[in-house]
Amino acid sequence: MSLAVMSAKQTLLDRELFVQALRHMGEEDLRYLNRMVVERLNLLAQARSTVQLAQFAEGDRVCFTTNGGADKHAVVLRLNKKTASLLTDDGQNWKVSPMLLRKTTSA
Repeated sequence: MSLAVMSAKQTLLDRELFVQALRHMGEEDLRYLNRMVVERLNLLAQARSTVQLAQFAEGDRVCFTTNGGADKHAVVLRLNKKTASLLTDDGQNWKVSPMLLRKTTSA
């Protein structure tokens, strides 16, 4: 049996045991577990954001698409904890997730 198959079976067993444990937990334990899960998800999101932000530097030219579908071109003013502060070519200030930014060379 290959290592990948053994690992997949172990993961399934671990998940089944976890589900069984969940079924026996009381409200207090479930609330505690929820806090731990939310904390872990936030940590993973922050790590992903940090990796994405590392692709940009102050002064970089970027573009992004607004929720309304308009393309905006901008300059990175500052890299924040979760977003990049931008000044668009039309003079607007935006804070945008790095996952939505694309580097560009156009002025």
